Amino acid sequence: MIDLRLLREDPDRVRASQRARGEDVALVDALLSADERRRSSGVRFDELRAEQKALGKLIPKATGEEKSELLKKAGQLAADVKAADAERDAAATLTQELLQRLGNLVHPDVPVGGEEDFVTLEKHGTIRDFAAEGFEPKDHLALGQILGAIDVERGAKVSGSRFYFLTGVGALLELALVNAAMAQATAAGFTPMLTPALVRPQSMAGTGFLGQAAQDVYHLADDDLYLVGTSEVPLAAYHMDEILDADRLPLRYAGFSPCFRREAGSHGKDTRGIFRVHQFDKVEMFSYVAPEDSQAEHQRLLEWEKQWLTSLELPYRVIDVASADLGASASRKFDCEAWIPTQGKYRELTSTSDCGEFQSRRLSIRVREGKQVRPLATLNGTLCAVPRTIVAILENHQQADGSVRVPEVLRPYLGGREVLEPVSK
Repeated sequence: MIDLRLLREDPDRVRASQRARGEDVALVDALLSADERRRSSGVRFDELRAEQKALGKLIPKATGEEKSELLKKAGQLAADVKAADAERDAAATLTQELLQRLGNLVHPDVPVGGEEDFVTLEKHGTIRDFAAEGFEPKDHLALGQILGAIDVERGAKVSGSRFYFLTGVGALLELALVNAAMAQATAAGFTPMLTPALVRPQSMAGTGFLGQAAQDVYHLADDDLYLVGTSEVPLAAYHMDEILDADRLPLRYAGFSPCFRREAGSHGKDTRGIFRVHQFDKVEMFSYVAPEDSQAEHQRLLEWEKQWLTSLELPYRVIDVASADLGASASRKFDCEAWIPTQGKYRELTSTSDCGEFQSRRLSIRVREGKQVRPLATLNGTLCAVPRTIVAILENHQQADGSVRVPEVLRPYLGGREVLEPVSK
């Protein structure tokens, strides 16, 4: 959540942020009103309690009619205090509810607009000219079937649409990707983490996934637990309700977990193959830093993502995501999009978001510097979302006979294998 003090001091900035996100600007004024009611009712409660305490000291000393009047007044004061307490609690609850609905403040450098209004920051690698090489590229599903690596038909039979099996070299390729990604993260100073796939509501809400993203989340009602859509959630909540010493920062974790997403609103999109699925595995980077270091850390996370995609020998571009396409918790987000030959366009493989103090305020995570205690900043960055990375590798490194060349970085994790060979034509 944002700082209420900032809202009071500069409401126009918050209104501009809401407008850039395409969200309800009226929420800002409703929150200002609720906050004013919360503060004024708090003052009223304190005044009445002080009067009540003062009166309580007079009653034992009074006698006769005076005491009777004081007791009568004390009874009325008790009712007034109770009413003021209820009003204060109601105003505080409303303020928190409205505050939880407000997205993070959009960074001033973020391009304003919708999904297609991003700004391309850089491009890397060379897009292959398959026509010049003399063959038509196959899509990842056709290649996965040729290699005996992907089985979506049985995935659908067992679990429904958008589920799949990785088989044979497909399963080995996932394990190679995860191990190579973890090796890079560990070498960069990240602590490897295997995280829970189920979290409590406060963990999910605290990271900002029960707002605009709630429709994409799986909820187990009988247990009141949520399946995570990313290990960002348990990694963010790992230090919930803690105060960290400043000399421990930055804290960097690399989490591996299964991820579950309803993919609500994606009907008809990417229905072929494994590009958009309900369950997948992912290696996620997560950082805790001092707020003044968050922008520099954001660039570091982006550089680690670029290092990873470059090591996989994939052509890709980096985009600055537009304001209305940001998640609720992100103030700024960079996506790395790999070229997918059979789609003839770049598609998102990784992203990194600077969330500033938004999540730490919701999760009550603070940093201690001397006698000062304040919220810290959190950032996240996908290192390897496995299925999409497999899609990009198969399509970009395919050969005319249906085999696929293995990027050098993965060969040590595949027993030195240089090529994935077809098992059927």
